[in-house]
Amino acid sequence: MTGTTARVHELNLYRRYFDLVAAGKKSTEVRVKYPRLADLAAGDVIRFRIKGTEETVDVRVLRVNEYPTFEALLDGEGPENVNPTASREQQLANIRSIYGPEKEALGALAIGIELIPT
Repeated sequence: MTGTTARVHELNLYRRYFDLVAAGKKSTEVRVKYPRLADLAAGDVIRFRIKGTEETVDVRVLRVNEYPTFEALLDGEGPENVNPTASREQQLANIRSIYGPEKEALGALAIGIELIPT
């Protein structure tokens, strides 16, 4: 044991994705490669919050993979790991409705996650 404490990153999440994470059904989170996420690494903790609420769920980061586009990310990670309730085409449309082309141009992160039992 090294005695170091995992870094905790707080990120907002839409209800539909929050529920999948909380149920342990979503194993890959998709984010734009923003500079503030550059230091995200395996072993870190993400505390997802539904914006405007006190509802949170904690996950452990297992890995972080970079992709040039959301399409490449879904192909590389498998859409069933991102959202098992939607088709690849639906997911791509949903992701692009959240993040416009200027955001996608920054690159995409696939964050492998596992639910931390409470």
